[in-house]
Amino acid sequence: MNTPFTFKHTQPTQMDATKKYPALFLLHGMGSNEDDLPQLVQDFQQQCHIFSLRGPIAQKPGYAFFTIQEMDQPDRAVFDKVLVALQRFLLEAIDEYQIDPHQVFVLGFNQGAVLAQSLAFVMGNLVTGIVALSGYTPKFVTEEYAIRSIEHLQAFISHGDYDYIIPSQLGIESKEIFEQFGATVTFKQYPDGHGVTPDNLRDLVAFLAQQLRQDLQ
Repeated sequence: MNTPFTFKHTQPTQMDATKKYPALFLLHGMGSNEDDLPQLVQDFQQQCHIFSLRGPIAQKPGYAFFTIQEMDQPDRAVFDKVLVALQRFLLEAIDEYQIDPHQVFVLGFNQGAVLAQSLAFVMGNLVTGIVALSGYTPKFVTEEYAIRSIEHLQAFISHGDYDYIIPSQLGIESKEIFEQFGATVTFKQYPDGHGVTPDNLRDLVAFLAQQLRQDLQ
């Protein structure tokens, strides 16, 4: 693939050359890397392509996908570029690997959740579902981007009640935005800060398992 992203890819453990397979695209949070999220979806290694991307910007102790301006908002110029690059990555991956275009899921934490939600709006039915952990939907995405219908979308959105990095109210607002635009939303809150609790992990795995079973029927 011709991509600016460093990434790790695992293919389904038992592949049939005549079949197409689901794909999970993983986007980490600020200061992390491509090794952070695969553990969350290890239950799906047998049936899914899993792509874990590294953000292109050095951000100690790891990397970031975009920079932040005042008021904790994305630097718009950087955000626009990385969102375009991510769309290209997904499209090239779908074309190059044996990926079912109707079984494309994006999972992100922190910055990755912001991008997962944004990708859903700009890619429309090219994204089947998202898992957005401790993120938010930038206002400029729905107000200024050319967005597509998400009425088909299955979204899992979760947040910690005591999140000190991204306030939980932003998670609630994301839920309301996605419902307003017609997506089917599973929303969960947990008595935790900025992280993924065991309960959160159990719920997101159950969500993905349900979606994959439905899509594979």
